[in-house]
Amino acid sequence: MNLTTFVQVFNKANFIQELGCELAKIKEGLCEIHMAIHSKHLQQDGFVHAGVLATLADHAAGCAAYTVTQENTKVLTTEFKINLLRPAIGQKIIAISKVLKPGKMITVCQSEIFAVNNGEQKMVAIALVSIANT
Repeated sequence: MNLTTFVQVFNKANFIQELGCELAKIKEGLCEIHMAIHSKHLQQDGFVHAGVLATLADHAAGCAAYTVTQENTKVLTTEFKINLLRPAIGQKIIAISKVLKPGKMITVCQSEIFAVNNGEQKMVAIALVSIANT
């Protein structure tokens, strides 16, 4: 994995940039993304919108999968399932995804999503994501 190329690709994801996501950690088989929570991320009851959590789970998984691909391979989500465990409230969201099984055609990742509220970190969602190598 070429880290410079990876960061360039990460920064080209316009929707991820619009959300305010930052790449916190990247290494083979693992990606960590942080996002400060703002009012634009909230749903009607003041919790982080499920769509934002799903986006972070999906993107972190794609990034983790990318780290174990062959050069010049693109990754594309084919399926994901997310369990929303509790309302996400606080100041920051952390998405950590790790590769569970790399594959020639499909890579399977698990994403854990945490909300940080006043320094306390709680898991708010977990996702299983299948990524196609194209």
